[in-house]
Amino acid sequence: MSHDLQFYIDGAWVDPVVPNSFDVIDPSTEDAFAQISLGTKADVDRAVAAAKRAFASFGFTEVGERLDILNRVIEIYKKRSKDLALAVSREMG
Repeated sequence: MSHDLQFYIDGAWVDPVVPNSFDVIDPSTEDAFAQISLGTKADVDRAVAAAKRAFASFGFTEVGERLDILNRVIEIYKKRSKDLALAVSREMG
């Protein structure tokens, strides 16, 4: 499932408060190859509120637990490195 038009906020994929899609253009072809959502102040407010709630507990986790989370993120980035490289090259042309 694609979440290109959603935001990841408070542990879930959510629709923008006000839908406002934006074409992502490949400058080498000038063709749109994807669409993303542009957020509004309400979307930012929702994300900031979620971050503040998360910090209430996460801000006090042990260093080892934080390192485990970062290592999982690194592993996911490594597994998706080809996807990331393709996305960046298309965005940059």
